[in-house]
Amino acid sequence: MTSCKPGNEHIRKPDWLKIKLNTNENYVDLKKMMREKGLHTVCEEARCPNIHECWGERRTATFMILGAVCTRACRFCAVKTGLPNELDLAEPERVADSVALMNLKHAVITMVARDDQRDGGAGVMAETIRAIRRKNPFTTVEVLPSDLAGDYDSLKTLMDAKPDILNHNIETVRRMTKRVRARATYDRSLEFLRRAKEMQPEIPTKSSLMVGLGETWEEIIETMDDLRENNVDIMTIGQYLQPTKKHIAVQKYYTPQEFGELRKIAMTKGFSHCEAGPLVRSSYHADEQVNAAARERQRRGESELAVQS
Repeated sequence: MTSCKPGNEHIRKPDWLKIKLNTNENYVDLKKMMREKGLHTVCEEARCPNIHECWGERRTATFMILGAVCTRACRFCAVKTGLPNELDLAEPERVADSVALMNLKHAVITMVARDDQRDGGAGVMAETIRAIRRKNPFTTVEVLPSDLAGDYDSLKTLMDAKPDILNHNIETVRRMTKRVRARATYDRSLEFLRRAKEMQPEIPTKSSLMVGLGETWEEIIETMDDLRENNVDIMTIGQYLQPTKKHIAVQKYYTPQEFGELRKIAMTKGFSHCEAGPLVRSSYHADEQVNAAARERQRRGESELAVQS
């Protein structure tokens, strides 16, 4: 394994984290459309390293709704923080129109934390799901909400809209949570994921873990176990990259081989799908994950029928 850096010494970014730029016609078209529709994407706001692959090659994007200003200030995140604007109730329809224009088979909808709203923004996210369904009936929808401040009536509002995947990120290991996340807690995220599954057992749940923040290998495995104990189906594991000097520093760069080992371990623990790699992010290859989850549900259903017969 690669070693952590001593003290505050800067460690050089390894070669496997070099990003291929692809500002082709797809990339330019998507950027233009997002601006014309007044929409935000987490691809841009969070400085995702995969934006050129997703926009330029796969023609996919992760929409970020409820504005571009977050009420929280997590130490790993590049999204702006402060006092957000009023809710834009026309946003769901604009997102649905953009999904249609892009001809997406799978749409990912994330959000800034809106602790200024009683429902945390769950109502707007639920309406975005319904708008996409009306205009794009064959598009699968994945949502990535905040913890909605632990309000489970708000979670029910979201789950009643029946997304195809409910994704909520644990972000880091238990020990590092207070240092890395703002307001969110490790146990509340686990309970959020557990309750989502209890409300709609047929909907796959998903969570993402960043590594390189100072966690141990054993803590990563413990987090996998905690997620599985709360019936999480899909896991993604990616390298934390420091967005600016103001954010928490990288303590270690994991090798592709280490990510491969983590993926193997996750699959042995019963996840239906796991993406793990240096540039993997929560919505990375999300279209493949929803298909893998569907195949796994079908396999399990066939196995149960075989046992019953």
